[in-house]
Amino acid sequence: MLFEGSGVAIVTPFNEDLSVDYEAYRNLIKFHLENHTDAIVALGTTAEAACLSECEKMKLIDISIDEIKGKIPLIVGTGSNNTNEAIRFSKKVSEIDGVDALLLVTPYYNKCSQEGLYKHYKEIANNSIKPIILYNVPGRTNVNIEVETVKRLSKIENIVGIKDAKGDLAYTTNLRKVLPKDFAIYSGNDDVITPLMSVGGNGVISVLANIYPKEVHDLVKYALDGNFEKSASIQLKYFNLIKALFVDVNPIGIKFAGSVLKLYKNELRLPLTKASEKCEILIKNALEDLND
Repeated sequence: MLFEGSGVAIVTPFNEDLSVDYEAYRNLIKFHLENHTDAIVALGTTAEAACLSECEKMKLIDISIDEIKGKIPLIVGTGSNNTNEAIRFSKKVSEIDGVDALLLVTPYYNKCSQEGLYKHYKEIANNSIKPIILYNVPGRTNVNIEVETVKRLSKIENIVGIKDAKGDLAYTTNLRKVLPKDFAIYSGNDDVITPLMSVGGNGVISVLANIYPKEVHDLVKYALDGNFEKSASIQLKYFNLIKALFVDVNPIGIKFAGSVLKLYKNELRLPLTKASEKCEILIKNALEDLND
């Protein structure tokens, strides 16, 4: 299995002029290594990858490799709704030493069929030399990978897991029932990490871990060890903050929260804007409650 534990869906820090703050990104990688994050997941939704140039993406990959030095897996988002483009970029990234796997979101906007999904992923897998994690997030893409489609895809040798952001435990349970034991299921929703782990999940690709990496690592580790009471206690402790982080669309909330904790600046590229007053108040209150 690629990894078990807490993978961080790491943000991309920006300067006030909206250039990438590569120094802050380098420091974030160090922060995660020091605080027991189990995998770095770069260039995903939380990273605002849709608003990054390929040159910027490649530099972020290079920095990640340079700082990680093989200590934990580096997983890179290479998805697109254009299959040919996803094949091209996935092939390019998969050939980089130091990249351990690819994360591939379902094609958005096109609203393809299940057969289209299967062929999309199969073609990318056939052109990549690294393991692939499927990313199912129908709330964003309006496309769901049905359980039977995931089962078909799991038979392709280098498709090894799924980031499940559907938010439906019945779906997750069905996945675990029909998939091989070594096919990883990672929670894509921070508010249900412990429940998802209880039905056979292997970890999380987390937004919250951007600011509380050790705590998310511990939450998952307790669940992996079968201590669901302690895992649930951490899940409940951070529940209000998790809900607050998603009052505005991700990564708006986590960018604000990280700036409050002085990890990076509260800057996002359009079409995303800074957090609403309601979101800011809820995050500040939740952070203060955690410090009481």
